[in-house]
Amino acid sequence: MINGRVVLQRFPAGGPRGSWPAEEFANRLRREGRRAEVVMDLATDAFLVIVREAAPEPVG
Repeated sequence: MINGRVVLQRFPAGGPRGSWPAEEFANRLRREGRRAEVVMDLATDAFLVIVREAAPEPVG
C-alpha cells in the first residue's frame, strides 16, 4: 500500500502502446464494480492501476 492506495498492477511506460494496457485493465475492473484508476509513477517510469483505501474510522 502506498499513501492509502493499493497497487493492483504495474505497466511499463516505455511500451509501444503507452498507457493503453493500464487503462484497459482499469476499465475491466471498473466494469466489475471496483474503483480502479491509473496513475503514473515517475520514480519507476510505470503506469500503476490502483484503488484508494478508505481511511479507517476511529473507534470510540
